[in-house]
Amino acid sequence: MSTFRPKYVTFDCHGTLINFQMADAAKDHFGHLLNDLQMAEFIRNFQAYRLDEVLRDWKPYAEVVHNALERACKRNNVAFKPEQAEEIYNRVPTWGPHADVPEGLAKLAKEIPLVILTNSMVAQIPSNVAKLGAPFHAVLTAEEAGAYKPHLQAFEYMFDTLGCGPEDITHVSSSFRHDLMSAYDIGIKSKVWVNRGHEPANPYYEYTEIPDVTHLPGVFGI
Repeated sequence: MSTFRPKYVTFDCHGTLINFQMADAAKDHFGHLLNDLQMAEFIRNFQAYRLDEVLRDWKPYAEVVHNALERACKRNNVAFKPEQAEEIYNRVPTWGPHADVPEGLAKLAKEIPLVILTNSMVAQIPSNVAKLGAPFHAVLTAEEAGAYKPHLQAFEYMFDTLGCGPEDITHVSSSFRHDLMSAYDIGIKSKVWVNRGHEPANPYYEYTEIPDVTHLPGVFGI
């Protein structure tokens, strides 16, 4: 893979580049009601329900957070208040990058155009992208695609917008379930897994593993 120079390096944003702090937000609202074990279960449920919500027909991300949080509260026998979901949703644009991201992106952007494919709203994402400290050729959202990842429609929208195919890109993500499984299914051969500890390794999906984004330029011999 070190000899492959794609037309674009495409990225998942939240979790891979941006430090996605949904667990901390949930703790802020419910940590005083649950012990450590119960809180860990709540966080797992909240994450699972967010994935389940994006697997359905597209809806605004505020509704994804609202529905997932309400379902997690019901599952864990705690009261749900709509304003809690709204407050968590409004935090998303305030989050910044993992510490390793700006350096790696800045170096890579000098050689290969960078693209974001994000499960985000058009109005949400600019604030996050501005904090990454590197130029992007395109920032593509689930709102524009009419589908969230892991739906293949999101990747098809990216190919159509960029005027390229799966053979032309390297896709980078810290998540198998949202990105790399779908990238594999749609025929993207060049994939990079940023191992942030979100999910266990799964070599079946044929990727290059890196510990953080400072190592990404090296994947392309840069």
